[in-house]
Amino acid sequence: MAALFGIAACLVLAVPATPPARATPPAHAHSVATRIEAIAATGCDAIASRVDALPGKAPVLLRSYDNRRGRGVPDLPSLRSAAFTYDNALAVIALLACNRRPQAERIGEALRLAATRDTRLRDAYRAGVVAGDRPLPNGWWDAGRKRWVDAARQYAGAYQDGSSCGNVAWAALALLALHDATGEARWRDAAVRLANWVVGHALDTRGAGGFSGGVESFLLAPRKAAWKSTEHNIDLAALFGWLDRIDAPGGDWRAQAQRARAFVAAQWDAASGHFWMGTTADGATPLRTPSALDVQLWAQLLPDAPKPWRRALAWVERMNAVQGGFDFTDDRDGLWTEGTAQAALVYRRVGDGARAEPLFASIARQASPGGFLYATPAPRITAVYSWYRHQPCLAATAWAVLAALDRNPYLPDRTVSTRPQ
Repeated sequence: MAALFGIAACLVLAVPATPPARATPPAHAHSVATRIEAIAATGCDAIASRVDALPGKAPVLLRSYDNRRGRGVPDLPSLRSAAFTYDNALAVIALLACNRRPQAERIGEALRLAATRDTRLRDAYRAGVVAGDRPLPNGWWDAGRKRWVDAARQYAGAYQDGSSCGNVAWAALALLALHDATGEARWRDAAVRLANWVVGHALDTRGAGGFSGGVESFLLAPRKAAWKSTEHNIDLAALFGWLDRIDAPGGDWRAQAQRARAFVAAQWDAASGHFWMGTTADGATPLRTPSALDVQLWAQLLPDAPKPWRRALAWVERMNAVQGGFDFTDDRDGLWTEGTAQAALVYRRVGDGARAEPLFASIARQASPGGFLYATPAPRITAVYSWYRHQPCLAATAWAVLAALDRNPYLPDRTVSTRPQ
């Protein structure tokens, strides 16, 4: 012990009278950090203010899009009051990351009512305060024809009235995030109900197994979606894995997680270093085109994602990159803000923050007068079977918040980091 104290004394005597100045972070690092903090703050404020604009404490669902001019109701009738389930689930997780729990719970309660009171969770509902025992289907007033139009009775309702397994999974993940934040069983139990719906309606043994697409609904005629989506199965692997980790009642969640992950693994093409988008309606034949950005990125967010899967980042850098960020597909007709934010988050989660930095600069440029981020700076870009237009978008804003706060939506907030050790 004497020797130890002697060494300590020598160290004390060796300290100079004037301590050395601390290293000053480079100005560039400071400006990047400031930009990222601003994206988080403005995104949090924008989403929370939409909730607060609906007075009281009743459950609410947020409209997914503003108009092209940057604020207010969209021009397209089917979007005027559309609150997409996926977008609102992301908003819940983003608000929790922002420490805006009261606002997150108002949206979460609307999703919980939809999960427990509706016959199945729809892909979209009507935005606004939920006055009854469940959210209403989307619809709008047609001034020209002077009548109310139900979205499910129009072509737009083919998607809005469906029940996509990916959207069901995201709603359940939002409910589990609320359970993680509050410890209240009602959130977990609603997530369990959604997970059991997926097992009961989409468990599939064809090809590599996994889960099929869910339910499509054309003109109020629901039918099983026989195709399979790699992205959906990534979401479901995250959902079932979360339920397994918290020992949620109601199912063999480890087995379901393994089924979903096995399908995802089967869609990995080692020769090219990327994932196929899913399968055709036969449930086995891979869909080799297009290259869907979210599939490649979201797989990286799964706990214990195999390191070879990280090659998919090089793939999207070749196939989906555009000036300032990434496109949804490999036709590269414009920047997709939501996917660019997803890429920024993935780069941060895998320990490559330098690649994320320029993406945040592009994200910041998409701010609209109403606070949400534009889905794309281009007039229109191609998505899978649809388009993203130059309209402020809730999902893009929520993903930007998650990226800025380095929050993995597939995991509880208090979980061990998925960054490489």
